Amino acid sequence: MSAPLAFAPHACLPETSRGRLHPEPESATRSCYQRDRDRIIHSAAFRRLEYKTQVFVIHEGDFFRTRLTHSLEVSQIARSVCRSLGLNEDLAEALALAHDLGHPPFGHAGEEALKEVMTPFGGFDHNAQSLRVVTRLEERYAGFDGLNLTWETLEGVVKHNGPLTGPNGSGAVPRAIAEYEAEHGLDLESFAGAEAQVASISDDIAYDNHDIDDGLRAGLFTIGDLGDVPLVGPIFAEVRAAHPDLDDSRMTHEAVRRMIGAMVTDLTEETRRRIAAAKPGSADDIRRLGEPVARFSEQMTTHQKALKAFLREHMYRHYKLNRMTSKARRLVRDLFRLLLGEPECLPTEWRRRAESPNSAATAQLVADYIAGLTDRYAMDEHRRLFDVQARTS
Repeated sequence: MSAPLAFAPHACLPETSRGRLHPEPESATRSCYQRDRDRIIHSAAFRRLEYKTQVFVIHEGDFFRTRLTHSLEVSQIARSVCRSLGLNEDLAEALALAHDLGHPPFGHAGEEALKEVMTPFGGFDHNAQSLRVVTRLEERYAGFDGLNLTWETLEGVVKHNGPLTGPNGSGAVPRAIAEYEAEHGLDLESFAGAEAQVASISDDIAYDNHDIDDGLRAGLFTIGDLGDVPLVGPIFAEVRAAHPDLDDSRMTHEAVRRMIGAMVTDLTEETRRRIAAAKPGSADDIRRLGEPVARFSEQMTTHQKALKAFLREHMYRHYKLNRMTSKARRLVRDLFRLLLGEPECLPTEWRRRAESPNSAATAQLVADYIAGLTDRYAMDEHRRLFDVQARTS
Protein backbone atom coordinates (compact mmCIF):
# COMPACT_ATOMS: atom_id res chain seq x y z
CA MET A 1 0.00 0.00 0.00
CA SER A 2 1.37 3.40 -0.94
CA ALA A 3 1.91 6.09 1.69
CA PRO A 4 -0.99 8.50 2.21
CA LEU A 5 -0.65 11.87 0.51
CA ALA A 6 -1.77 13.79 3.60
CA PHE A 7 -2.61 13.32 7.25
CA ALA A 8 -6.09 12.14 8.09
CA PRO A 9 -8.21 14.89 9.72
CA HIS A 10 -8.15 13.00 13.04
CA ALA A 11 -4.35 12.72 13.17
CA CYS A 12 -2.34 14.73 15.70
CA LEU A 13 -1.06 17.59 13.55
CA PRO A 14 2.07 19.55 14.47
CA GLU A 15 0.35 22.86 13.71
CA THR A 16 -2.43 22.14 16.23
CA SER A 17 -0.17 20.83 19.00
CA ARG A 18 -0.97 22.14 22.46
CA GLY A 19 2.70 22.99 22.78
CA ARG A 20 5.29 22.58 25.51
CA LEU A 21 5.25 23.50 29.19
CA HIS A 22 8.20 25.80 28.54
CA PRO A 23 7.63 27.67 25.25
CA GLU A 24 10.43 27.36 22.69
CA PRO A 25 10.93 28.62 19.13
CA GLU A 26 9.91 26.07 16.51
CA SER A 27 12.57 24.31 14.43
CA ALA A 28 12.97 25.37 10.82
CA THR A 29 13.67 21.81 9.68
CA ARG A 30 11.77 19.45 12.00
CA SER A 31 8.21 19.18 13.25
CA CYS A 32 7.58 19.38 16.98
CA TYR A 33 7.11 15.59 17.15
CA GLN A 34 10.35 14.95 15.28
CA ARG A 35 12.10 17.11 17.86
CA ASP A 36 10.47 15.07 20.64
CA ARG A 37 11.74 11.87 19.03
CA ASP A 38 15.25 13.27 18.70
CA ARG A 39 15.33 14.48 22.32
CA ILE A 40 14.27 11.03 23.48
CA ILE A 41 16.95 9.31 21.40
CA HIS A 42 19.66 11.60 22.77
CA SER A 43 18.58 11.18 26.40
CA ALA A 44 20.64 9.24 28.92
CA ALA A 45 17.58 7.19 29.88
CA PHE A 46 17.20 5.97 26.30
CA ARG A 47 20.84 4.91 26.08
CA ARG A 48 20.48 2.90 29.28
CA LEU A 49 17.71 0.81 27.71
CA GLU A 50 20.47 -1.10 25.90
CA TYR A 51 21.32 -2.88 29.16
CA LYS A 52 17.85 -3.19 30.66
CA THR A 53 16.15 -6.46 29.94
CA GLN A 54 12.55 -7.39 29.13
CA VAL A 55 12.31 -10.89 30.62
CA PHE A 56 15.82 -12.33 30.86
CA VAL A 57 18.56 -10.76 32.99
CA ILE A 58 21.39 -9.34 30.89
CA HIS A 59 23.98 -11.99 31.80
CA GLU A 60 21.73 -14.83 30.60
CA GLY A 61 22.82 -14.22 27.01
CA ASP A 62 23.44 -11.47 24.48
CA PHE A 63 20.80 -12.58 21.98
CA PHE A 64 17.69 -11.90 24.10
CA ARG A 65 15.70 -8.70 23.70
CA THR A 66 16.50 -5.67 25.77
CA ARG A 67 14.32 -2.62 26.40
CA LEU A 68 16.21 -0.86 23.61
CA THR A 69 15.72 -3.50 20.92
CA HIS A 70 12.09 -3.89 22.02
CA SER A 71 11.48 -0.14 21.74
CA LEU A 72 12.93 -0.12 18.23
CA GLU A 73 10.67 -3.01 17.22
CA VAL A 74 7.63 -1.21 18.64
CA SER A 75 8.63 1.92 16.75
CA GLN A 76 8.84 0.08 13.44
CA ILE A 77 5.41 -1.49 13.89
CA ALA A 78 3.75 1.72 15.07
CA ARG A 79 5.17 3.74 12.18
CA SER A 80 3.95 1.19 9.64
CA VAL A 81 0.42 1.14 11.03
CA CYS A 82 0.20 4.92 11.34
CA ARG A 83 1.42 5.42 7.79
CA SER A 84 -1.27 3.09 6.47
CA LEU A 85 -3.95 4.95 8.44
CA GLY A 86 -2.81 8.49 7.64
CA LEU A 87 -1.79 9.14 11.26
CA ASN A 88 1.28 11.01 12.44
CA GLU A 89 4.04 8.43 12.40
CA ASP A 90 6.59 10.86 13.91
CA LEU A 91 4.48 11.15 17.07
CA ALA A 92 3.93 7.39 17.15
CA GLU A 93 7.67 6.85 16.84
CA ALA A 94 8.40 9.26 19.69
CA LEU A 95 5.89 7.45 21.91
CA ALA A 96 7.25 4.01 21.00
CA LEU A 97 10.78 5.09 21.88
CA ALA A 98 9.69 6.74 25.16
CA HIS A 99 7.24 4.19 26.52
CA ASP A 100 9.82 2.11 28.44
CA LEU A 101 12.05 4.91 29.77
CA GLY A 102 10.71 4.50 33.31
CA HIS A 103 11.24 0.76 33.60
CA PRO A 104 13.73 -0.29 36.30
CA PRO A 105 16.37 -2.99 35.78
CA PHE A 106 15.45 -6.69 35.62
CA GLY A 107 12.18 -6.28 33.74
CA HIS A 108 8.96 -7.08 35.54
CA ALA A 109 10.83 -8.48 38.55
CA GLY A 110 12.51 -5.14 39.20
CA GLU A 111 9.24 -3.28 38.87
CA GLU A 112 7.44 -5.66 41.25
CA ALA A 113 10.17 -5.17 43.84
CA LEU A 114 10.07 -1.37 43.58
CA LYS A 115 6.27 -1.40 43.84
CA GLU A 116 6.55 -3.43 47.02
CA VAL A 117 9.15 -1.30 48.78
CA MET A 118 7.59 1.99 47.64
CA THR A 119 4.09 1.10 48.87
CA PRO A 120 4.45 3.15 52.10
CA PHE A 121 5.72 6.12 50.06
CA GLY A 122 3.12 6.44 47.30
CA GLY A 123 3.97 3.39 45.21
CA PHE A 124 5.84 2.93 41.93
CA ASP A 125 4.41 2.86 38.40
CA HIS A 126 6.58 2.61 35.30
CA ASN A 127 4.38 4.96 33.24
CA ALA A 128 4.56 7.57 36.00
CA GLN A 129 8.31 7.00 36.19
CA SER A 130 8.60 7.55 32.42
CA LEU A 131 6.85 10.88 32.96
CA ARG A 132 9.30 11.76 35.75
CA VAL A 133 12.20 10.91 33.44
CA VAL A 134 11.06 13.16 30.59
CA THR A 135 9.79 16.03 32.76
CA ARG A 136 12.24 16.08 35.69
CA LEU A 137 15.07 13.59 35.84
CA GLU A 138 16.80 14.26 32.52
CA GLU A 139 19.06 17.25 33.08
CA ARG A 140 20.36 18.33 29.69
CA TYR A 141 18.97 21.76 28.90
CA ALA A 142 19.84 25.15 30.35
CA GLY A 143 16.30 26.46 30.65
CA PHE A 144 14.37 23.55 32.17
CA ASP A 145 14.52 20.10 33.73
CA GLY A 146 13.42 17.15 31.63
CA LEU A 147 13.08 17.14 27.85
CA ASN A 148 10.21 19.66 27.54
CA LEU A 149 8.25 17.39 25.20
CA THR A 150 5.00 18.39 23.54
CA TRP A 151 1.66 17.93 25.27
CA GLU A 152 0.69 15.16 22.84
CA THR A 153 3.80 13.12 23.56
CA LEU A 154 3.36 13.47 27.32
CA GLU A 155 -0.32 12.56 26.96
CA GLY A 156 0.68 9.39 25.12
CA VAL A 157 3.30 8.45 27.71
CA VAL A 158 0.69 8.69 30.47
CA LYS A 159 -2.51 7.51 28.74
CA HIS A 160 -1.48 5.08 25.99
CA ASN A 161 -3.27 2.30 27.89
CA GLY A 162 -6.42 4.41 28.33
CA PRO A 163 -7.85 7.11 30.62
CA LEU A 164 -6.77 7.24 34.25
CA THR A 165 -9.92 8.93 35.56
CA GLY A 166 -13.53 9.26 34.43
CA PRO A 167 -15.90 6.42 33.50
CA ASN A 168 -13.23 4.53 31.51
CA GLY A 169 -10.39 4.98 33.99
CA SER A 170 -9.43 3.16 37.14
CA GLY A 171 -9.45 6.35 39.21
CA ALA A 172 -5.98 5.51 40.52
CA VAL A 173 -3.58 8.28 39.53
CA PRO A 174 0.07 7.73 40.50
CA ARG A 175 1.51 10.57 42.53
CA ALA A 176 4.04 11.65 39.88
CA ILE A 177 1.28 11.97 37.29
CA ALA A 178 -1.02 13.82 39.70
CA GLU A 179 1.76 16.29 40.51
CA TYR A 180 2.45 17.01 36.85
CA GLU A 181 -1.27 17.19 36.03
CA ALA A 182 -1.64 20.03 38.53
CA GLU A 183 0.95 22.04 36.60
CA HIS A 184 0.22 21.02 33.00
CA GLY A 185 -3.10 19.20 32.65
CA LEU A 186 -3.09 16.09 30.45
CA ASP A 187 -6.88 15.46 30.41
CA LEU A 188 -6.62 12.23 32.38
CA GLU A 189 -10.32 11.43 31.89
CA SER A 190 -10.05 11.06 28.09
CA PHE A 191 -8.40 8.58 25.77
CA ALA A 192 -5.12 9.54 24.12
CA GLY A 193 -4.88 10.33 20.43
CA ALA A 194 -4.94 7.59 17.82
CA GLU A 195 -1.14 7.54 17.50
CA ALA A 196 -0.70 6.68 21.20
CA GLN A 197 -3.35 3.98 20.92
CA VAL A 198 -1.54 2.43 17.94
CA ALA A 199 1.79 2.59 19.77
CA SER A 200 0.25 0.77 22.74
CA ILE A 201 -0.98 -2.18 20.67
CA SER A 202 2.26 -2.19 18.68
CA ASP A 203 3.94 -2.77 22.05
CA ASP A 204 1.78 -5.86 22.55
CA ILE A 205 2.52 -7.16 19.06
CA ALA A 206 6.28 -6.79 19.50
CA TYR A 207 6.23 -8.17 23.03
CA ASP A 208 4.19 -11.30 22.31
CA ASN A 209 6.17 -12.23 19.22
CA HIS A 210 9.66 -11.63 20.53
CA ASP A 211 8.78 -13.61 23.66
CA ILE A 212 8.02 -16.59 21.40
CA ASP A 213 11.42 -16.13 19.77
CA ASP A 214 13.28 -15.65 23.07
CA GLY A 215 11.42 -18.50 24.79
CA LEU A 216 12.33 -20.93 22.00
CA ARG A 217 15.97 -19.76 22.04
CA ALA A 218 16.13 -20.27 25.81
CA GLY A 219 14.70 -23.78 25.52
CA LEU A 220 11.72 -23.00 27.78
CA PHE A 221 9.36 -24.59 25.26
CA THR A 222 9.55 -26.12 21.78
CA ILE A 223 7.93 -25.45 18.42
CA GLY A 224 5.89 -28.59 19.02
CA ASP A 225 4.49 -27.12 22.23
CA LEU A 226 3.04 -24.24 20.20
CA GLY A 227 1.02 -26.52 17.96
CA ASP A 228 -2.32 -26.02 19.72
CA VAL A 229 -1.96 -22.26 20.20
CA PRO A 230 -4.40 -20.45 17.86
CA LEU A 231 -2.74 -18.45 15.07
CA VAL A 232 0.74 -19.46 16.21
CA GLY A 233 0.42 -23.21 15.67
CA PRO A 234 -1.16 -22.90 12.20
CA ILE A 235 1.48 -20.42 11.05
CA PHE A 236 4.33 -22.69 12.16
CA ALA A 237 2.61 -25.58 10.36
CA GLU A 238 2.23 -23.43 7.25
CA VAL A 239 5.93 -22.58 7.27
CA ARG A 240 6.94 -26.20 7.82
CA ALA A 241 4.74 -27.34 4.92
CA ALA A 242 6.19 -24.73 2.58
CA HIS A 243 9.81 -25.16 3.73
CA PRO A 244 10.23 -28.66 5.23
CA ASP A 245 14.03 -28.48 5.28
CA LEU A 246 14.34 -25.29 7.33
CA ASP A 247 16.22 -25.55 10.62
CA ASP A 248 14.35 -24.49 13.77
CA SER A 249 16.03 -21.09 13.97
CA ARG A 250 15.07 -19.98 10.47
CA MET A 251 11.64 -21.55 10.84
CA THR A 252 11.08 -19.50 13.98
CA HIS A 253 12.14 -16.28 12.28
CA GLU A 254 9.85 -16.95 9.33
CA ALA A 255 6.90 -17.85 11.54
CA VAL A 256 7.37 -14.84 13.81
CA ARG A 257 7.62 -12.58 10.76
CA ARG A 258 4.29 -13.92 9.49
CA MET A 259 2.64 -13.60 12.91
CA ILE A 260 3.69 -9.96 13.20
CA GLY A 261 2.33 -9.39 9.69
CA ALA A 262 -1.00 -11.00 10.56
CA MET A 263 -1.38 -8.95 13.74
CA VAL A 264 -0.38 -5.70 12.03
CA THR A 265 -2.86 -6.32 9.21
CA ASP A 266 -5.64 -7.10 11.67
CA LEU A 267 -4.90 -4.01 13.79
CA THR A 268 -4.81 -1.78 10.71
CA GLU A 269 -8.05 -3.11 9.25
CA GLU A 270 -10.00 -3.08 12.52
CA THR A 271 -8.77 0.42 13.39
CA ARG A 272 -9.71 1.67 9.92
CA ARG A 273 -13.18 0.14 10.34
CA ARG A 274 -13.67 1.78 13.74
CA ILE A 275 -12.52 5.16 12.48
CA ALA A 276 -14.88 4.94 9.51
CA ALA A 277 -17.79 4.14 11.84
CA ALA A 278 -16.96 6.96 14.27
CA LYS A 279 -16.24 9.59 11.57
CA PRO A 280 -13.94 11.72 13.77
CA GLY A 281 -13.06 15.12 12.36
CA SER A 282 -10.13 15.85 14.65
CA ALA A 283 -7.74 14.30 17.16
CA ASP A 284 -9.93 15.66 19.95
CA ASP A 285 -12.89 13.76 18.48
CA ILE A 286 -10.81 10.57 18.88
CA ARG A 287 -10.12 11.48 22.51
CA ARG A 288 -13.79 12.06 23.27
CA LEU A 289 -15.20 8.88 21.71
CA GLY A 290 -15.35 7.05 25.04
CA GLU A 291 -13.67 3.95 23.60
CA PRO A 292 -10.41 3.26 21.77
CA VAL A 293 -10.31 3.24 17.97
CA ALA A 294 -7.07 1.23 17.75
CA ARG A 295 -8.09 -2.34 18.45
CA PHE A 296 -7.67 -5.91 17.28
CA SER A 297 -10.69 -7.70 15.85
CA GLU A 298 -12.56 -9.98 18.23
CA GLN A 299 -10.95 -13.03 16.62
CA MET A 300 -7.42 -11.65 16.94
CA THR A 301 -8.14 -10.57 20.51
CA THR A 302 -9.09 -14.19 21.29
CA HIS A 303 -5.92 -15.45 19.59
CA GLN A 304 -3.77 -12.99 21.54
CA LYS A 305 -5.31 -14.00 24.86
CA ALA A 306 -4.56 -17.65 24.10
CA LEU A 307 -0.96 -16.78 23.23
CA LYS A 308 -0.52 -14.76 26.43
CA ALA A 309 -1.93 -17.68 28.44
CA PHE A 310 0.56 -20.03 26.80
CA LEU A 311 3.49 -17.70 27.51
CA ARG A 312 2.35 -17.19 31.09
CA GLU A 313 2.31 -20.93 31.73
CA HIS A 314 5.33 -22.05 29.71
CA MET A 315 7.64 -19.04 30.00
CA TYR A 316 6.84 -16.47 32.67
CA ARG A 317 6.15 -19.18 35.29
CA HIS A 318 8.99 -21.47 34.23
CA TYR A 319 11.16 -22.41 37.18
CA LYS A 320 14.29 -21.03 35.49
CA LEU A 321 12.67 -17.61 35.20
CA ASN A 322 11.23 -17.91 38.72
CA ARG A 323 14.73 -18.44 40.12
CA MET A 324 16.14 -15.55 38.12
CA THR A 325 13.34 -13.14 39.01
CA SER A 326 13.52 -14.15 42.66
CA LYS A 327 17.16 -13.13 42.75
CA ALA A 328 16.41 -9.90 40.92
CA ARG A 329 13.63 -8.94 43.34
CA ARG A 330 15.88 -9.58 46.34
CA LEU A 331 18.65 -7.49 44.80
CA VAL A 332 16.35 -4.50 44.20
CA ARG A 333 14.85 -4.77 47.71
CA ASP A 334 18.34 -4.94 49.22
CA LEU A 335 19.50 -1.84 47.36
CA PHE A 336 16.40 0.15 48.24
CA ARG A 337 16.38 -0.68 51.94
CA LEU A 338 20.08 0.01 52.41
CA LEU A 339 20.06 3.31 50.51
CA LEU A 340 16.82 4.47 52.15
CA GLY A 341 18.30 3.93 55.60
CA GLU A 342 21.80 5.07 54.67
CA PRO A 343 21.47 7.68 51.89
CA GLU A 344 25.08 8.68 52.53
CA CYS A 345 25.97 5.55 50.50
CA LEU A 346 24.43 7.06 47.36
CA PRO A 347 26.82 8.41 44.70
CA THR A 348 27.81 12.01 45.34
CA GLU A 349 25.46 13.69 42.87
CA TRP A 350 22.51 11.80 44.37
CA ARG A 351 23.60 12.05 48.00
CA ARG A 352 23.56 15.85 47.78
CA ARG A 353 19.82 15.75 47.11
CA ALA A 354 18.95 13.27 49.84
CA GLU A 355 16.98 14.33 52.88
CA SER A 356 16.73 12.45 56.16
CA PRO A 357 16.98 8.65 56.18
CA ASN A 358 13.71 6.73 55.75
CA SER A 359 11.77 9.84 54.69
CA ALA A 360 9.30 9.90 51.77
CA ALA A 361 11.51 12.33 49.85
CA THR A 362 14.54 10.08 50.23
CA ALA A 363 12.46 7.05 49.23
CA GLN A 364 11.50 8.77 45.97
CA LEU A 365 15.12 9.75 45.37
CA VAL A 366 16.29 6.18 45.93
CA ALA A 367 13.53 4.83 43.66
CA ASP A 368 14.59 7.29 40.93
CA TYR A 369 18.21 6.16 41.34
CA ILE A 370 17.44 2.43 41.22
CA ALA A 371 14.96 2.76 38.35
CA GLY A 372 17.66 4.42 36.27
CA LEU A 373 20.19 1.61 36.75
CA THR A 374 20.93 -0.98 34.10
CA ASP A 375 20.87 -4.67 35.00
CA ARG A 376 24.65 -4.84 34.95
CA TYR A 377 25.20 -1.70 37.02
CA ALA A 378 22.59 -2.78 39.59
CA MET A 379 24.41 -6.09 40.05
CA ASP A 380 27.74 -4.28 40.38
CA GLU A 381 26.23 -1.80 42.85
CA HIS A 382 24.82 -4.62 44.97
CA ARG A 383 28.23 -6.27 45.01
CA ARG A 384 29.94 -3.03 46.03
CA LEU A 385 27.47 -2.39 48.86
CA PHE A 386 27.09 -5.91 50.26
CA ASP A 387 30.32 -7.78 49.49
CA VAL A 388 32.94 -6.68 52.02
CA GLN A 389 35.72 -7.82 49.69
CA ALA A 390 34.45 -5.87 46.67
CA ARG A 391 35.82 -2.50 45.67
CA THR A 392 33.54 0.37 46.68
CA SER A 393 33.84 2.23 43.37
